[in-house]
Amino acid sequence: MIKAVAKGVGGLFLVGVLAASTFLINAIYFKPWSIDVFFERVFIKIGSSSPEMLSQIRILEQFGIDGHNAHLDDLSQEQQLRVIEIMKSELAVLRSYDRASLEGQQAISYDVLEHLLSVKAEVERWRHHDYPLNQMSGEQSRLPEFLAEVHQINDVKEADYYLSRLGEVGRKFDQLLDGLKIREEKNILPPRFVIDRVLKEMQGFIAVPVAENILYTSLLERLDRIENLDKQAQKRILSQGEVLIGTEVYAAYQRLIDYFNALQLKAVGNNGVWALPDGDAYYAYQVRNHTSADIAPAELHRIGLAEVARIEAEMNKIFAALGRTSGPISERFSALNSDSQFLYEDSDLGREEIIADYQAMINEIDAGLDDYFDVKPKVGVEVRRVPEFKEPGSAGAYYNPPAMDGSRPGVFYTNLRDVHETKKFAMRTLAYHEAVPGHHFQLAIAQELKGVPTFRKMGLFNAYSEGWALYSEKLAKEAGFQEDPYDDLGRLQAEMFRAVRLVVDTGMHYKRWSREQAIEYMLEKTGMAESEVTTEIERYMVWPGQALAYKTGMLKILELRERAKEALGSQFDIRQFHNVVLTNGALPLAVLEQQVDQWIAINKS
Repeated sequence: MIKAVAKGVGGLFLVGVLAASTFLINAIYFKPWSIDVFFERVFIKIGSSSPEMLSQIRILEQFGIDGHNAHLDDLSQEQQLRVIEIMKSELAVLRSYDRASLEGQQAISYDVLEHLLSVKAEVERWRHHDYPLNQMSGEQSRLPEFLAEVHQINDVKEADYYLSRLGEVGRKFDQLLDGLKIREEKNILPPRFVIDRVLKEMQGFIAVPVAENILYTSLLERLDRIENLDKQAQKRILSQGEVLIGTEVYAAYQRLIDYFNALQLKAVGNNGVWALPDGDAYYAYQVRNHTSADIAPAELHRIGLAEVARIEAEMNKIFAALGRTSGPISERFSALNSDSQFLYEDSDLGREEIIADYQAMINEIDAGLDDYFDVKPKVGVEVRRVPEFKEPGSAGAYYNPPAMDGSRPGVFYTNLRDVHETKKFAMRTLAYHEAVPGHHFQLAIAQELKGVPTFRKMGLFNAYSEGWALYSEKLAKEAGFQEDPYDDLGRLQAEMFRAVRLVVDTGMHYKRWSREQAIEYMLEKTGMAESEVTTEIERYMVWPGQALAYKTGMLKILELRERAKEALGSQFDIRQFHNVVLTNGALPLAVLEQQVDQWIAINKS
């Protein structure tokens, strides 16, 4: 009896194993029976190519899978081509499904993935047209920040993973160097200022004694926070870390420094990407990539000029009401910039006050948006300083989304390199853009969505992501959080800043404006400090097209909101409109428009 049962159970087990094996083989190597399985396969195939991205989102750790945390990305030419081929082949598989038979979230996922893979598959032609080392997000600064801020160390195993990653810096940077040499052969050289800035940053990074380097100090701080950590284990980890940083890491940076020293003699201009081989076609690709729409650079330039004129008129009305009417707008803003009532003390205490004030602003608006949102993220957001080693070339602020396993909150980073760059009248707008209800609402809500593929939870479309954040600035004003006229000027200055971006980005990369011409135009129209403007213009030169996303996305969201208001009248509910925009995850603008139109049709009937 026992034997017979055992035999029967064994047979059932064997059948189950065979069935599971057949399912897995089909799911991995062939067209899956279920398109939902296919959606996850795409994410796994592409996502698994980047252990650093997996560490960022922390979606696998909850299943006990964490080996990727011991490795850095593979930047080899072979790996890049493999990923491109995966995208091409998966696009072909996607198109073999019957789109007409899909409904609901499956249909949305199909449209989103088709757009994404179609655009990304084009990257093969342009994979050497970027600048992997740059003053904004180059590997020389991104990697230390990733290791210090993203890589988690909660136990000895994760500390050993950190050591493993330190040991891979040399391999990764050598692969990066191979790519830089290919670019040089193709005559794809970064602007001269990029080389100068990056060289200074890298030289400063390795000039610091190892024990004072962020890679070591952050390791020490995180080890100190581990309860009951064995002292011998801590001593071993710190000792190995110190050796790896002083040898492997510093030597890898020195190889890049040596290469850039030689390259410095060859790069002479500070031009837009029009100066690169096939530069005009490359810029057209970047425009499509960042706006997720088919808009010509000339049209974007025209829209930018029109928006600049409209916003300038609104600014003039507020300045007039405040009795500040003398001189051009740039001079009036310059007067505000130097007005002591809007400045913090230039000290560590002043920096602490900035962070505390930002956090208070975020907490305040988060508690006062019930009339506008009935869906909010569960995870919170913190304000932190941009790591000091990368402050000189970084933007004024940026946001890092939470980990999907809830182990890390959303983080709003503020650049405190110069306390006087932070003007009190501009802080609310920046907090609303980067945190609540801007990027934090958008990205944290997406991560918490149920019933959608994993790739839909990622912020994959700039026009959607940045458009929402810019829209959030206006929404905060509508919700009553910028009643002070100076705060409203800060909001308009921020919107003007984004409208000017349309003009200067297309100006430099399409109309062949010089770096200096773009700086002069932005100074004239925004009244921002010259140091801020210079940083921004240089950002657009290394991220062609990215700055176009903000206004393009905001204008589309506002257009759709007005369309819904007109169609639904008294039935329009702004909370439901925001649900349509936020609870479908990141979308190309055309797909977002489809969803809003469907929502209108359903609620109108």
